[in-house]
Amino acid sequence: MPWTDRMRQVKILLVCAAVVICALSLIWSHFLVDDLAREEQRNMEVWAEAMRSLEQADEQTDLALVLKVINGNHSIPVIVIGTDGGVQTYRNLEVRAKSPEEVESIVLRMAESMKARGNLIRISLDTDDEFMEICYDESIMLKRLARYPYIQLGIVLIFVVVAVFALLSSKRAEQNKVWVGLSKETAHQLGTPISSLMAWTQVLRESYPQDKLLPEMDKDVQRLQMIAERFSKIGSRPEPKPENLNDIISHVVEYIDRRTSEHVVIEAHMPEQPLYVNLSAQLFEWVVENLCKNAVDAMDGHGRIDIKAFDEPQRVVVEVADTGKGIPKGHFKNVFQPGFTTKQRGWGLGLSLAKRIVEEYHRGHIFVKSSEIGKGTTFRIELNKN
Repeated sequence: MPWTDRMRQVKILLVCAAVVICALSLIWSHFLVDDLAREEQRNMEVWAEAMRSLEQADEQTDLALVLKVINGNHSIPVIVIGTDGGVQTYRNLEVRAKSPEEVESIVLRMAESMKARGNLIRISLDTDDEFMEICYDESIMLKRLARYPYIQLGIVLIFVVVAVFALLSSKRAEQNKVWVGLSKETAHQLGTPISSLMAWTQVLRESYPQDKLLPEMDKDVQRLQMIAERFSKIGSRPEPKPENLNDIISHVVEYIDRRTSEHVVIEAHMPEQPLYVNLSAQLFEWVVENLCKNAVDAMDGHGRIDIKAFDEPQRVVVEVADTGKGIPKGHFKNVFQPGFTTKQRGWGLGLSLAKRIVEEYHRGHIFVKSSEIGKGTTFRIELNKN
C-alpha cells in the first residue's frame, strides 16, 4: 500500500477515534450534569423548607436542625427575596460594591437572571399575602462539570493535531532522507562514467579532429555533468545569485525543442529587458524542464507549450501552459506528492522535486493555476524579488 494511502488511513482513524471519544465524553458528562442538577434542586427544596421553618419558628421548632440545614449550603448560590421585593439574605455569591444600595441592586439583578432560567422556589408563609422567593443558581462544581467535556474536546483535538503533525513531520523527514540519499548516490554513480566519457571524447577529438559529431557528443557529456551537479546539490542549501531568467528559459526551450516531436510547438514569451532573480540557475532550469517534459507527455506528441515570464510588483512569475489532457481539480495538490503519476511508467518524482526546489530552496511558490480536462493545464511559479 502506498505511503500516502497509509497516511490517509491513519489520519482518518485518528479523527474517528477523537470523534468517538468526544461523543462518549459528552454523553456521559450530560448524564452526570443532569443527575447533579436534580440533586441540587432537591437540596434547594430542603433548604427552602428550612427557611420556611425558620420564618415560622415557635417553641417546638428544632432550630439547631434548621440552622444546620441552612448553614450547610456552601456551594449553591442562593438569594431570598421577601414579599416587598427586597433582598432578605443571600449566600455563596461574590458581590463587589461600595454601598449597601449598590449591593442590593446587583443581587436583585442576579435574582432576576435566576428566575429567568426557572431556578425559583416560591414559599407561602402564615398568611396568603406573605411569601418568600428562593432564587438559586448552579453550583461551581456543576458549572465546571458542564464545561469539562468541551475542555476535553479541545484537548483531544489538540492531541489529534499534534499526532497528525508528528506523522507529517516524520513523513517529511523520511522523504528528505530518501531524496538526499537517492540524489547523492545518483550523482556519485554518474561521476565515474561521465569522467570516462570525457576522456574518450578527448581521445576521439585527437584521432578525428574534423568529425562533426564530436561537438554534439561534448554537449551531451556536459549535459550529463550538469545533471550530476544538480543531483549533488539536493540536500545542501544552494547559494542563489542574480540570474537572468530569460536566459534560463531560453536554454530550456532550446533543449526541449531539440528532443521533442516536430508536432509539439514550444514558445517562450518574455520581456525585452533582462529579468534578474536570485536563484540557482541549474536547479531552477531543472524545474522548468520537468514542467515541460510533463506537458509533452500529457499531449501525446501533439500540441503546444507556452512559457511566460513576467514581472509583478512583489514577485517574478513563470507560467508553463500546455494543451494536454488536463488535470482533475481534485488532484491539483496531489500532483506534487511523491509517487503520484498518471503514466504507466514513471516514479512520480518530477513535480515533487520541482516543488521542493521552488519552495524550500528558493522560498517561492508553485501550484496548478488552472486546468481543464481535454484542453490543458497551466502551472504557475512565483518567486520573491528579495
